[in-house]
Formats: sequence, structure tokens, C-alpha cells
Amino acid sequence: MPGLTDAKLRSLKREGNLYRIADANGLCIEIRPNGGRYWRYRYRFAGKAKMLSLGAYPNISLSAARQARDEARAALRAGKDPSETRQTSKLETLHRRNNSFTALANEWYAIKRPGWSDATAYKTRLYLDKDLLPMLGSRPIAEITRPELVEVLRRLEKREAFNVAKKARGWLNQIFRYSLAKGVLESNVATDLDVIAARAPDTKHHAHLSLSELPEFLQALEKYEGKVTTIYAIQLLLFTGVRPGELRKAPWAEFDLDKAEWCIPASRMKMRRAHVVPLPAQAVMILRALHAITGRGPLLFPCRDNIRMPMSENTVNQAFYRLGYKGKQTGHGFRHLISTALNEQGFNRDWIERQLAHGDDNEIRAVYNKAQYLNQRRKMMQTWANYLYGLAHNSWNVVPIRAA
Repeated sequence: MPGLTDAKLRSLKREGNLYRIADANGLCIEIRPNGGRYWRYRYRFAGKAKMLSLGAYPNISLSAARQARDEARAALRAGKDPSETRQTSKLETLHRRNNSFTALANEWYAIKRPGWSDATAYKTRLYLDKDLLPMLGSRPIAEITRPELVEVLRRLEKREAFNVAKKARGWLNQIFRYSLAKGVLESNVATDLDVIAARAPDTKHHAHLSLSELPEFLQALEKYEGKVTTIYAIQLLLFTGVRPGELRKAPWAEFDLDKAEWCIPASRMKMRRAHVVPLPAQAVMILRALHAITGRGPLLFPCRDNIRMPMSENTVNQAFYRLGYKGKQTGHGFRHLISTALNEQGFNRDWIERQLAHGDDNEIRAVYNKAQYLNQRRKMMQTWANYLYGLAHNSWNVVPIRAA
């Protein structure tokens, strides 16, 4: 009969010296002077008396301690030292944990994070935690098979998250490549996942007007009775082609109005590459007028309640709604409009892509093509601004938008 019960364990009191009370078959509870109670298994191996720690009570219950004792006795019957078996098991568990998908994915993320924008880092972390780690996280990465990865991606495709699935394919390939380079893997099973990718529906671009619809919009904007700072924001998006977030969070410190240049650091750019925006004369006029309104604070477009926080990302789109252009135009949609208009009129594609701060589809070409084309872009955007100005004022002398 076992010598211990739960009631007896709860009643044990500490004394001035360490003492032990036996249960059965080598199991005992050790009570220390500080009140700590620890399970011990006493046994003999190769003629030597030994003691194995089984954990603290009550974290390890009486039944759990007996089960651990029985596992140790089974090891003895198999001719193994329970202490060495326990140590080997701990090392195997540690090895599995250190080489799990979660551990390696987090290592890869930490290495890549400094080269990403905040938005890219946020989205990568979000979808790792939401979609990849729950299904693959605890598995040793060497045990994960290609069909398992396909199943993870299929789940994303079933919920029509095709863009996330595309990014996830790239992330998985990079994580497995990192593990391969580290010596954890002998092969990369995350390659060629694009071959079986479900076809995504045609991309829906950000809503934007056609060039023929632009005069009516500009004339409506001239009559808009909303906040003047919102009008300035819309005009600056049109005159520069920057992303709404780049404008919304822009600090005055990035602008040199005398040189008519806006220098955005790499840390604020989607492609993590510093970007110089040439400012047409019309944009400089707007910025000087805006400075008289918000120039005492750090930001061009501060939040109404906190000048150190940027205005809401919905401010510009709300203006489109009030102007009657909901679903027809967005702040980001101006970039599509500008790209289409400038390309149709024969401007150099490299100038346009650099103005819009797009990445180069050809990675090798991108490494060597560091040209800013600043002078060419300055003339191009001034031509574009002159054209817009003429449309807005319904001038009979609108300067045609065309490449020189």
C-alpha cells in the first residue's frame, strides 16, 4: 500500500532539518527547512545508490510523480540509467524546440526586420502569427513536408487571401533557405510552391479617374468647402505622385522649399530606399501656404487633437465622398492616374517608375540602376503640374501634357 495520500501531503510541515517521507517503490517526498517539497526517486544502478529529481509538489501531483517513478523503473528493467535517460530526453526536447518552425521563423524575421519598412514588418509578423505558426510552429522544421506546406497555402486560398498566399510562399521559401544555410536541413521543401498556386482573380486596382474625368474633378475640388489642409493634401498627392502614407506622415524637416525638393528617408519608404521628390512650383506654393497653418508643429498634416500625430488615413477619402467621388477615386489611385497619363504621353518609363518610387522587377537591374533622374523628373513633374493647373482653372491655354 502506498504510504502517501493527497491529504497527508497537504498536512506536511517544515522542520529545522531536511527530511523525507517514503511513498512506495523508491518514491519519496523531500521536505526542506524553507518549506519546499520535492519528489525524489531512489534507486541503484551498477551497484551505486542514486537519486532522481521528479519535480516539486504541488506542481507535480502525487499521481504524476508515481507515473514518472514507473517510467524510471521501466528504464532500469531495460538496463538503462533513469538519470541518463532523463537527460537525453531533455536534450532531445531542447533540440526539437530550437529547431522548430517557430524558432527558425523568428530567427529569420529578426535578421530581415532591419531591412523592412514598418508596414512590411507588421504585415509579415501578423501573417506569420495568424496563418503559419499555428499550423507549423511546434514541428521540427526537418519533419515538415511539402504537402503540409501546400495545405497551409490552400487554406489561405480558400478564404480568397491570394495576395497573402503569394507572400507566404516567399516567406516559407526564405525560412527554409535560412534553415538550410544554418545546417538544420538537408533540402528545401518550400521551393516551387508557385507551380500549384491557385489562380487569383484579376487584381482590382485602387479606384481612380480617367484623364478625361480629371477636369471636372479639379474644378469640383476648387469649389470644395471642406478644410483647406485636406484640399492641400489632395493637391500635393496629384502634384507629386507620392503614396498617401508618405504624405500623411511627412515632417517639415524633410522639405527644402528653396531647393524645391522633398527628401524622404529610406525608413519611411515602402521599398526601404531613400527617395527625392522634385517639387513643381505649384507644390511649393501650396507648401508655403500650409506652413503658415501647421508650420509650428513637426508634421505637415497633424491630427486635430495632437500635433505630433498624423491626420487620419481616412481624411482624404472622406473628402472624395463629400465631393461625390466615393468608389471612383482614392488617394492611392492618383498614382495609377499619373502613371497612365505620363506613360501614354511618351515620358521615359524609368523616370516615371523612379518618381513613383517603384521597385524594379529585375532585381539585378535594380542593383546597378541607382540613377535618380532628378533633373528629368523635375521637368516631367513641372509639365504635369502645369497641365493640372490649366485644367483646374478651365484655361483656354492649357499646356498639352507630352514628353519633350
